[in-house]
Amino acid sequence: MRLINRKPTRPARVALGALPFFLAILAYAIGSAIRRAENPADKLLPSFEAIAAAFSNMAFVADRRTGDYLLWVDTFASLERLAIGMAIAAFLALVLGLLIGVLPIGRALFSPFVSAFSLIPPITVLPILFIVLGLGEAAKIGLVVVGTAPLMIRALGQAILDIPREQIVKAETLGASTWQMTMRVILPQLWPHLIRAVRLGLVPAWIFLISAEAIASTEGLGYRIFLVRRYLAMDVIIPYVLWITLLAYAIDRALALLSKRLFGWAHLAGESL
Repeated sequence: MRLINRKPTRPARVALGALPFFLAILAYAIGSAIRRAENPADKLLPSFEAIAAAFSNMAFVADRRTGDYLLWVDTFASLERLAIGMAIAAFLALVLGLLIGVLPIGRALFSPFVSAFSLIPPITVLPILFIVLGLGEAAKIGLVVVGTAPLMIRALGQAILDIPREQIVKAETLGASTWQMTMRVILPQLWPHLIRAVRLGLVPAWIFLISAEAIASTEGLGYRIFLVRRYLAMDVIIPYVLWITLLAYAIDRALALLSKRLFGWAHLAGESL
């Protein structure tokens, strides 16, 4: 049997999926042991015990100055900004995606602008956002929107254009108006694409959110990482990075499961990530 047709069993998939994580942990443990053998006070690769202690301290020990549990305060602040930014980006993507995908006039009007805007590195817009919107929450949320909405708009617009033309012709033959075709033919097929676009948009959204928090913020996961970097506190930075990764993975998996549960028909063609 060719390798392209050889599918692993479920236990084999679990083992293969865990293998890269195990190798990464093993490589880190070896590297940490080597560095600490040469210098017990080494901060670059702290031991797992030091990482666990720092994580426990951030999560379960109240800060002496504020009385807050810093990990949870930072997590709530970042997730709130991320949720608001992605909600706005998803709304813009849905509206403009429909205009671009459904109406030729809308496509001629918005498509060139969205295509050009999507090529602007969003991080270069951050100073402009800080100047226009100030250093508060609006600028951070705005960067998430600017960094994710254009690509999501293009993805949804293309998804509409990929709908078989025969479906539109049949609806026109039955006398459906543009509004009826949008609501009954196009929009029902667009929802799983919207969830997929949000999942893909979460990758740059996290990058821009952390960048914005690092530059101008008083709380948040990105703020905390860049605050302690001056002390070379890798025992704090590493668990924060792992925590962000875990949060991002959990959100992505939750959206994937939601899509499969609500729109199972969109996942019948084969495997999906």
